[in-house]
Amino acid sequence: MAQGHAVKRYSGLMDWLTTVDHKKIGILYLIAGGFFFLVGGLEALLIRIQLWKPLNDFVSADTYNELITMHGTTMIFLAAMPMLFALMNAVVPLQIGARDVAFPFVNALGFWTFFFGAVLLNVSWFTSTGAPAAGWTAYAPLSGPAFSTGHGMDYYVLGLQIAGIGTLIGGINFLVTIINMRAPGMTFMRMPLFTWTSFITSALILFAFPALAVGLAALMFDRVFDANFFDPNNGGNAVLWEHIFWIFGHPEVYILILPAFGVISEVISTFSRKRLFGYSSMVFATILIGFLGFMVWAHHMFTTGLGPVANALFSIATMLIAVPTGIKIFNWIFTMWGGSIKFTSANLYAVGFIPTFVMGGVTGVMLAAAPADFQYHDTYFVVAHFHYVIVGGLILGIFSGLHYWWPKMFGRILNETLGKWTFWIFYIGFHLTFFIQHFLGLLGMPRRIWTYLDGLGFNEMNLISTIGAIMMGIGTIMFILNVVITNAKPQNAADDPWEDGRTLEWTIPSPPPEYNFKQTPLVRGYDAYWKEKMDGHKGMTPAEPIGSIHMPSPSILPFTMSLGLFITGFGLMYSRDWTFITEHIGFYVAGLGLLITFGSMFLRSVYDDHGFHIEPEELEDKGVKA
Repeated sequence: MAQGHAVKRYSGLMDWLTTVDHKKIGILYLIAGGFFFLVGGLEALLIRIQLWKPLNDFVSADTYNELITMHGTTMIFLAAMPMLFALMNAVVPLQIGARDVAFPFVNALGFWTFFFGAVLLNVSWFTSTGAPAAGWTAYAPLSGPAFSTGHGMDYYVLGLQIAGIGTLIGGINFLVTIINMRAPGMTFMRMPLFTWTSFITSALILFAFPALAVGLAALMFDRVFDANFFDPNNGGNAVLWEHIFWIFGHPEVYILILPAFGVISEVISTFSRKRLFGYSSMVFATILIGFLGFMVWAHHMFTTGLGPVANALFSIATMLIAVPTGIKIFNWIFTMWGGSIKFTSANLYAVGFIPTFVMGGVTGVMLAAAPADFQYHDTYFVVAHFHYVIVGGLILGIFSGLHYWWPKMFGRILNETLGKWTFWIFYIGFHLTFFIQHFLGLLGMPRRIWTYLDGLGFNEMNLISTIGAIMMGIGTIMFILNVVITNAKPQNAADDPWEDGRTLEWTIPSPPPEYNFKQTPLVRGYDAYWKEKMDGHKGMTPAEPIGSIHMPSPSILPFTMSLGLFITGFGLMYSRDWTFITEHIGFYVAGLGLLITFGSMFLRSVYDDHGFHIEPEELEDKGVKA
C-alpha cells in the first residue's frame, strides 16, 4: 500500500473518538443532537405540565425559569443546529461528488467542541447553584452578576462559547468544501438545492456567529472579571446586549430554516418525479433571504424605544423577507402540480411543512408591523409564531430529511407504516400545542410566566396545548422506536432506494464506502443522476480513471483539544470559589485546560500526517467492482 505512514485502524469506541470521516461525524452529530432534542423536549413537557392548570405548583418558580432558559437554549443551539450539521455532513460531500470535506480534521474538531460545550452547559443542572435562569436570550442586566448570582449564567456563557467555536469552524469548512471540491461539471447553477442552502447557511454562520462570540466574551468579562459592558450604573449599556444578541439571533433563524428549505426542495422534487420548478429563482431567493436576514434584527426590539424611524425601517425590511420566502412556497407547490406524487413518510413531512410554515410566516408579517407588535410583544402570540417557524418548519424539515436520507446514511429504510403514524401524531400534536397559543397571546397571556390566575379565560386553552405537547412527545418516542426496529434489520438498502433519486448521492452504495466515489463523477447537468437515467445510462460517467485514493488519517487530537476547552471553562467559572488548596486554584485548572488544548495543537503542527492511500486492488477487495 502506498501511503504517508502506516495508518492505524481503530475499532469500537476508539474508531468513533478518532474518526475524521464526514459520514461518521454526521452520525455523531445526529446522535448528540438527537439526545439534546430529547432533553429539550423533556424540558418543554415539564413547562407545559406546569401550565396545564391555573395556580399549579408542579415546579417552583426558580426551576420554571431554569426550564424556560434551558429549553430554548438547548433546542436552538444543541439540538437543531447539530441535527442540521448531521444532514449536511452526511449529504453535501456526496451531492457535490467529493470524497470528504475540505478539512476532515477540522470537521472532527467542530463536532467535539460543540459536544463538550453542550455537555458543559447541561452540567449546570447538577450543581448547587442550578441551571441558568435569565431566559434563552440572556438579556442584560438580568444575566449580569447583580441579578444572576451563582454560576448558572457562567455555564451558559462558557458552554455556548465553546459550542459556538464548533459551529463556526463547521460553517467555514462547508464553505471551502462547496467552493473547492465540486466534481467536474458541477457548476454553481447545477448544485442541488440542499447544497445551495447549506452553502448560504455556512456563509451566514461565518458572519453571524462572531457577533455572538463577542457578546458572550463581553458578558463573561462582566461576570468573571468584574467588567461593566452591560452595567448602566458603571457606564455600560444593557440595550447593547440586545443589539449584539439579535444581530446574531435573527440570521440564526435563517441559519436554521434554510437547510430545511433545501431538504423540502429535494424531497418534493424526488417524490413528485419532477425537476424542481424555478430552480434559478429558488437559488436567488435563498441568497436574498440570507442577505435580508442581517437587516431585520431590531424587529425583536420594537418595544425597546429605538424610535419611530428605526421601527419603520426594520418593519419594512422584515416584510420584504416575505417576498423571497413566498417565491419558495409557490415553487414547491408548482413542483408538485401535475407530478406523480408518492406520499412516503419523508414526503408527508415535506408537504405538511408548507402550510405550517406559511402560517408561521403570516404571523411573522403581523409581528413586523411595529404598532401591532406593541400588543403582541412578550405574549404567547410570539411563542406560537416562533414555534410555527422552528418546529413546524425546521423540525418537520429535519424529520423529512432523516426519513429521506436514512437509507443512504445507514443502509436501511425506516419502517414506512410506523413513519406515517409518527407523522400524523406529531403533526396533530404540534398544531394542538401551538395554534391555540396564538389566541392565548391575543387574550393577553404573557410569555415566561410561571403560573396564572383562574378566571382569565386561559384554562382550557392551556390544557389543550399541554395535551398537544404530550402527543408530540409520543410521536418522538415512536420515531426512536422506528430507528431501533430498523436497526435490527440487515443493511440491504439499494443504491437508489426511492428509485427516483436525482442527485449524486444515489449513484453510490448505501451506506457509502469510506472513500465515497471510486471514480469522481462527471456532471453533465442539473439533477445529474436523473439526466444520466433519462439518457439511458445506468450510472454516472467517470471523470477520471481508476487510481489510488488519498484518505486522511484518524486522530484523537480533536477530542483532546475540545476536552481542554471544557476543563478551561470549569476553571474560569470557579476561579474565585476553589480555595481548598490555594487561592485562585480555578485559574490553574483553566491553565491546565489551555495547556491540553494548545499542546494538542502543537502536536498537530509538528506531526506531519500525510494520510494514506487506498489502491485500486483494495477497492475490489472491499466488494467494489473495478
